[in-house]
Amino acid sequence: MVVDASALTLARCPGLTAAQLAAALVAAGELDRVPRLPESQLRQCGWGAAAIAWAIAPDQGEVERDRKWLESSGTRVIASPDPEYPPLLSETGHAPAFLFVRGDVALLASAQLAIVGSRNPTAGGRSDAHEFARYLAAGGLTITSGLALGIDGAAHRGTLKAGGRTIAVCGAGLDLVYPREHEALAAEIAATGALVSEFPPRVPPLPANFPQRNRVISGLALGVLVVEAARRSGSLSTARHAAEQGREVFAIPGSIHNPLARGCHQLIRSGAKLVESAPDILEELKIPFTRQSLTEEKRLAEAAPRLDKEYEILLDALGFDPTGVDAIVERTGLPADSVASMLLILELEGQIAPYPGGRYGRIHKT
Repeated sequence: MVVDASALTLARCPGLTAAQLAAALVAAGELDRVPRLPESQLRQCGWGAAAIAWAIAPDQGEVERDRKWLESSGTRVIASPDPEYPPLLSETGHAPAFLFVRGDVALLASAQLAIVGSRNPTAGGRSDAHEFARYLAAGGLTITSGLALGIDGAAHRGTLKAGGRTIAVCGAGLDLVYPREHEALAAEIAATGALVSEFPPRVPPLPANFPQRNRVISGLALGVLVVEAARRSGSLSTARHAAEQGREVFAIPGSIHNPLARGCHQLIRSGAKLVESAPDILEELKIPFTRQSLTEEKRLAEAAPRLDKEYEILLDALGFDPTGVDAIVERTGLPADSVASMLLILELEGQIAPYPGGRYGRIHKT
């Protein structure tokens, strides 16, 4: 794979946007002539001081290191004027001038839904992200997220479980995997989907990178689904970017006692669409149900085992908020040792999950 030297040099210009590159191209005519433009003209094109300084006097050693890594890893650099640049992202006001892509570049133009949320979700939130992603991927959507721990990781894994396509937008150079815990997940995504970053190789995961990453996540997608988020959360910034970009914003409501539901409730009060099931999203986005998704839904429904009456009583008593064992015993009238045994079985079957403080909560399926 031959990497365009001009693109690789300009891809290191800090903070360069697609609009700024387009303005410079109008003046220069060709990409390789852009660095030859006078500094005053680059300023007129909206370029910042750091981008101008790099364009005029790039570190060729850094550029050569980039070239070697891109060629050895199979990573591509896509300039905003390229036909392969994602069309939805190009419509946004702060689209990056370049994207580094490892994997299937064609996925960038596919119909995408972004799924984001807390890095420390409840068991129910993690399950919701996994199951919504699995269902929506089977319905034909590419699932886009940020490779973070928690909701992001669950969304990527749910998509892969369905044999679907997923894009991970990263907040560092693609030669680094952040967080380290997701090295295997990142490799699996690169093999079947795509890893994307606006940051060149060797750029570490600095805190300032993630608001920019969130803008790319929302810009790639038709809409953003927030599963769980506190009131002050990076996921809410992704939702705000989506609203500003004219994308749909969806939120899953939760218990009033769950602090990670408050961000979703805030979004709903601000106009986000409340969703209770994955088909709600397909319907809102006017994505037709595929035979695959409908067949999968029917198969799962038929495979779900019927519970004995006592187990149904226990689940009813559990309600929809995490509940302690003493409260369950009081509500059901069942012996404490029977309740403990039944809770263990339901946990092994994947119907409930333990919560801090000796409580249990249901795992909801879409």
